[in-house]
Parts: sequence; structure tokens; C-alpha cells
Amino acid sequence: MHAEFLQFLFSGLTVGATYALAALGFNLIYNASHVINFAQGEFIMLGGMLAVFFTQAGLHWAPAFALAVLLPALVGVLLEKCAIEPVKDADTVTLIIITIGASLVLRGLIQVWLGKGAHSLPPFSDHAPFSLLGATLQPQSFWVFGVTAVVVALLWYFFSRTLAGKAMLATAYNRVAAQLVGVSTGWVLLMSFALAAALGALGGILITPITLTSYDVGIMLGLKGFVAAVVGGLGSGLGAVVGGLLVGVLEAMGAGYVSSAYKDAIPFVLILLILFFMPRGLFGGLSTERV
Repeated sequence: MHAEFLQFLFSGLTVGATYALAALGFNLIYNASHVINFAQGEFIMLGGMLAVFFTQAGLHWAPAFALAVLLPALVGVLLEKCAIEPVKDADTVTLIIITIGASLVLRGLIQVWLGKGAHSLPPFSDHAPFSLLGATLQPQSFWVFGVTAVVVALLWYFFSRTLAGKAMLATAYNRVAAQLVGVSTGWVLLMSFALAAALGALGGILITPITLTSYDVGIMLGLKGFVAAVVGGLGSGLGAVVGGLLVGVLEAMGAGYVSSAYKDAIPFVLILLILFFMPRGLFGGLSTERV
């Protein structure tokens, strides 16, 4: 029983780390513009699918993975420049609908280009699975944990120690005041979309050797990343990480102890409970606008 619990816990933390990266992407864009970017899940899908495409094309894993992160970041920039910036003064609902439309376009393009089949990547290392107190931990899980930890540390450094990061924080805190002291809030929004897309793509690359990928995986991954962001508190970086891990663990526990049929429903039950009892999330992120 103890080993079974640990097995579910490890599985939940592994997937939860990916949700955390997606939630960080949601928060970056929400802080910069108060827009919920529902195309975030498609960036996760793009990372996995492009990594598969480039490795199968014969590229070494290093440039293949670099391209699989950089190209979605470029797509994020194009999304902001071509779809969000022209209507930046539109109401929140309109902007959300635009991001949903963008996600449908991206999903359709990948379906036409790379097909409907499921794809996988080989694990990043060929080490045998580790055994811990009766539970088995795949080496890929360590890659997920390690890379996620490094990303979180780098984001902390970026926002607390660099001028560009402080400009983004200033815009999140008070957009008008940031503009008055010379911060280019348009640049901040552009960088937020690029960074959010890169984070999502990285999560997609990390999780593909474990869960496979296909053109339509972004739907649920994006929604669960959104749940994680809301659970932790929209706008809170720490909340995104804790929310992602919590959603992943509860999902795995529910699938293991109740039924795997309810696996995808558990995050949405959780978000209803959080919104009912703690509308600002566990870490009290920025106030949200009712839409």
C-alpha cells in the first residue's frame, strides 16, 4: 500500500511539473495584459511535436530541442503582434476568444502537417528505472523535476535581478505607472508571449517521452495548466508551481484510488472548490475580472 501511494505520488509530481510550466506561462501573459491565453496548451503540443519532427529528420537532440523551443516562442510573438496587438484595447472576452481561435488554427495546421497519429521521443537517458521504497521512478522523471527546478530558479533570477524582469513586474503591478517611468509595455507583452510559449514548449518536450504526444494533446494540458494557475492564484509564480504539482498529484491519486475514468474531471472539480472557497487561489494572486 505504501509503495502504491509513492508510485501515484511520483507519477503525479512528474505530470504536475509540466502543469506548473504551463501555469507559469498563463501567469506571465496574465500579469502583462490581464489576458487568459487559451493557446498556451498548443505551445505544449508544439514543443513535443516539433521535437519529434526534428529528431526524426535526423537532427541531433540538442539543436532539435532548441528549435522545438525557439519556434513556438516565435509563434507566440507572431500571435501577440498579429492577433492581440491590433485589438489591444478590446474587452477581455474578445481577447480570450482570439486566443481560443489561435489555438484552433495551430491545432489544425499541425494536424494537416504532421498527421493525427501519436508520437513519442526516446527517454533523455537510458538508465534503468530507479526503485525507491517499493515504487519505481523512471529516469525521465528526474529530467522533468530537474529542468523544471532550473527554469523556476532562472525565472526567479530574471524577475528579481534583471532590468527586463523588473520592467515586466512593474507592468504587472501598475501598467500606467510603468509607462510613465519609461517602460515599454508593448515590449513587455511581446516578451511575455515569447517566454510563455517557450515554457510551454519545454514542458511538452519533457513530458513526451512519458505520455506520448499528438496534435490534440494541447487541449487538456492547457486547461489543466489554467486550473493550476487559478488554484495557485493567477499572477503568482509560486502559486503556479504549487498549483501545478497539486493538480498533478490529486489527478494521479484520483486515477489510482478511484478510477482512471475520472482522471480528467478531478482538476475541474478542484478549480470549482478553489473558486468557491478561495476565489483568489492558494497564494492570493492578482484580482481577477468577472467575465
